[in-house]
This record gives sequence, C-alpha cells and structure tokens, in this order.
Amino acid sequence: MSYDIVLCGVGGQGVLSLAAAIARAAMDCGFDVRQSEVHGMSQRGGAVVAHLRMSKSRVKSDLVPKAMADMVLSMEPLESLRYVDYLKPDGVLVTASDPFVNIPDYPDPQMLYAAIRKLPRGVLVEAGRMAKEAGNAKAVNMVLIGAASRYLPLKPGAIEKAIRDGFASKGDKVVELNLAAFRSGRGSR
Repeated sequence: MSYDIVLCGVGGQGVLSLAAAIARAAMDCGFDVRQSEVHGMSQRGGAVVAHLRMSKSRVKSDLVPKAMADMVLSMEPLESLRYVDYLKPDGVLVTASDPFVNIPDYPDPQMLYAAIRKLPRGVLVEAGRMAKEAGNAKAVNMVLIGAASRYLPLKPGAIEKAIRDGFASKGDKVVELNLAAFRSGRGSR
C-alpha cells in the first residue's frame, strides 16, 4: 500500500506545516515516508511545492512521477491546477477555494473553480471561512488536512496526534484551535 501527494501553495501559506503533519501521522501509522524539499520558500508569495510519499514498504524516491499522485493538496486554486498533471486518473485534487492574487494577470477565480469541478475528483474547500469559524484564520492548512483526511490512508486520531505534537510548543490554546480547524475540514463536504 502506497500513497503519493503533491502539496502546493504560495510562500507563507503553511505548506511546510501541512506536509509535516501528514508525514508525522503517516510515520505513526507505520508508513515509510519520504518528502522532497519544499521548493519556492525563498520568496514570500512565490510558488511552493513539495512531494510526500508514504508506503508500507520502502519508498525509494522522494519525487512523485507525473500522472502517479493519489492527491494534489493545495492551499490555493491556481496552484492546484498547475500540478493537476501529477494526478492519477482516479486521483483527488483538494484545494482551498480562496485565491491568493499575487500576479497582475491572475485568472478569474470562477474559471479556476469551473476547471476544478470538471475533474473527476476535484474538491473545493472554503478553508478560509472555515478556519475563521474554528477560531483561527491562520489555520487554513489544518482545515485542508481535515478535508484531505477523508481520502488519506491514515487514521484521523493519528493526524490529530501529529497536530498536537507539531503545535505543542505554542501552547494548549494554539493546539486546540488547530484541532478545531482540522475537525471543521474533516466534516466539510
């Protein structure tokens, strides 16, 4: 059993925290995990992409080949479409619906949403709104982990433990706000 994810977004959105929480949960569930370097973090607002591979047997490469990803998990709709060619035919694309307009010719968001909805398994998540309602507008990435968790081969409890561990140094309130965001995303449709 293996599962490959391409994670993407824009610098400063929390792609690294997103990848770290999923990787930690996967290791706790007995998966061998390999993660590529996160590329693009040198520029806030620039494109960021990471590959995360998990398997019950040994993972031999950090990078997900094109047309082989089980999931594209994105913090932003335009970035999600940039990596759609990595998806398997039955792969799922999960993305926040909130655009991060960082270029002058950013496409009309409605056109992006239409393209995502045309995919066999395209999931748009109102992650910004949900994060605010959960009490932490910065926890968009935790909402997305929650939405993605319905497709991941990981137990929700393992993901919650990874979130607790990842934010423990920031105090109980931050941990609970991030868990609330995760649970909100998990319950979304």
